[in-house]
Amino acid sequence: MPASPERSGGLCRQGLEGRRAQRPGDTVSGRKTAKRPTGSPLAAIVRYTVRACVPAQRWLLLLPAFGALLFGLLSRLSDEAAVTAFARVGGTAMHTLVLPITCLVIGDALLGAEIRSGVFAFTWLSPVRYSTIVIGRWVGGCVIAAATLIPAAVASAIVAGAPSSAGPAAVAAIAGAGAYLALFLAIGASFRRPVVWSLVLVILIERLLGAALAGIAQLSPGWLAQAALVGLTGTAADLEREGIPHGWAAVGRLALVAAVGLAIAARRLRSLRPASSAD
Repeated sequence: MPASPERSGGLCRQGLEGRRAQRPGDTVSGRKTAKRPTGSPLAAIVRYTVRACVPAQRWLLLLPAFGALLFGLLSRLSDEAAVTAFARVGGTAMHTLVLPITCLVIGDALLGAEIRSGVFAFTWLSPVRYSTIVIGRWVGGCVIAAATLIPAAVASAIVAGAPSSAGPAAVAAIAGAGAYLALFLAIGASFRRPVVWSLVLVILIERLLGAALAGIAQLSPGWLAQAALVGLTGTAADLEREGIPHGWAAVGRLALVAAVGLAIAARRLRSLRPASSAD
């Protein structure tokens, strides 16, 4: 016997109510269903990276500032003008020691440490583009580097008696950090021992070969950051190295190096086989 119109209408209303109850956040039989995650994956990766890179002992973030302050004080021992003395002593030490060491520690925490421990497999298997993972981790690392290096560079310039160099020192520090972190991300995605290869980049390629060959120095974050400081402060001409851009041109070269490093990291990440904790 066909169902009555009243019965059919009641069944339809029950079906609609059941579908409404199954929407995320509604209740089904007294139980609340989970809501779908909202928000940008890039923002989530940046937040996670910042939390992962900050050490448990927060005071360790002050070590670069202490080193920069020491080199700023050493700049006062020179008989040159304060701006020139800071660029020659404090700036050189900042971009030779403080900047690369700080970025090497942050850069290893961005990718290499998680790949070694096997934790990165969860991120690698997530439905997020590899380019988004790389950019998110790089932005998070830049946030930590900016919070660490910019106060150090500014304080070093002020202690050296060259407060007018504080702005250029901060620009050079964060531009150099962005290039370093992009290269360390590319190394972390390409090699099984990223710390070793990062040290090879900083010590052997940058410091030794870069000091002798301008072709290497003009692609080196450390040399370019120093050239940016020298050009932006307009110090003595003998500090300008031939064959390397200075000032804002050096900042633009650092941005180009960072872009290439991020592109290599995203490409290598596609073919990466995450290791487990037992490897």
